[in-house]
Amino acid sequence: MFMFGKKYQKSPFDDAMFPRFSLAVSGRNGRGFVGALAASYIACSVMVMASEDEVSLLVIVVDVNPIWWGQQANREPQFTLSKCLDAVMVMGNSHLVMTRNNKLAVIGSHCQESHFLYPLKLWKSGDVQGDDNPATSGDGKYELLTVANDLMAEEIKILMSRTKVKGNQTDTLLAGSLAKALCYIHRVTKELEAGQEIKSRILVIKAAEDCALQYMNFMNVIFAAQKQNILIDACVLDSDSGLLQQACDITGGLYLKIPQKIALAQYLLWVFLPDSEQRSQLVLPPPVHVDYRAACFCHRNLIEIGYVCSVCLSIFCNFSPICTTCETAFKIPLPQMIKTKKKKLKPSTGVSFSGTGNEFSLLEYLAREYLEAHTDVSLQASHHKLKSGGN
Repeated sequence: MFMFGKKYQKSPFDDAMFPRFSLAVSGRNGRGFVGALAASYIACSVMVMASEDEVSLLVIVVDVNPIWWGQQANREPQFTLSKCLDAVMVMGNSHLVMTRNNKLAVIGSHCQESHFLYPLKLWKSGDVQGDDNPATSGDGKYELLTVANDLMAEEIKILMSRTKVKGNQTDTLLAGSLAKALCYIHRVTKELEAGQEIKSRILVIKAAEDCALQYMNFMNVIFAAQKQNILIDACVLDSDSGLLQQACDITGGLYLKIPQKIALAQYLLWVFLPDSEQRSQLVLPPPVHVDYRAACFCHRNLIEIGYVCSVCLSIFCNFSPICTTCETAFKIPLPQMIKTKKKKLKPSTGVSFSGTGNEFSLLEYLAREYLEAHTDVSLQASHHKLKSGGN
């Protein structure tokens, strides 16, 4: 069934696409052809063709952080950003040739912006059918794939050429890229013809480490994708990502940290090329343990136990009477003061001195006794003087 270099008059998206599939998946420079060809053929052979009215949209978000890729080039010169983009092109071309209704979008997630690598705003798939672009080329490759590869290569050059890293702005804007992917999926859904259905999914190729400052935006994107039934898959190149683990677990996608970066194309074709319906028929990597720790809103640290605002659900690692997010002031119930009972004094006179009601205190009692005693002495002295004749 496989024939190299043979030219067919049928559409490359018909049932006889496999003879031309070898040229479509070879990538920009043809590197890794044999391994990608074998893996893509086996992966595609187990997939069932979708119906004519169903559209499958794949949005690939590639982490193109220049700082991480610069360090990666020094650590492992055999796997660079160029090699990663070659694997992405193989994955995108394989998705496009599955059926004629498949659509593709590639977004570059930079530390300063999120940029569409494919498609461009002013470019449409019908542009390759003009007079300047022949319907077929000499090597038998489908022109849509050639244009897509050239556009991605040109756009990544433009994006990296205008990079100016300033200060501590080194984190990949992954949450913004995912939000842009959701917006693009929504736009494509609105442009569908009557009676057409669409299945959308997002594939994230993660390189740099997570940024806890994007936790709130990231979780909003995850729940928005869950509500729209959009899968989020993650292919992690370096350290594990707790945020992507939660995204894949919540939306029903796959999370995979590849053990060998140089074999990225094979992992993409084997694991992430089949859609959600066909994955149940394949032997895929087992699910990983999901790190569901949340990042506090005050210090952006991952915590296991914290305080949650009952109004806006903000998370804090330390207690605060006022929520810094929604500025809600909480009424704190103070502990009740226990009134101590004073002990009653029981003097020999039999008078109570508890200090409550109309009773006298001890000091008042002693003062009155003193005054009464002196008053009696004064009266007796005056009476005795009167009897003695005033002398």
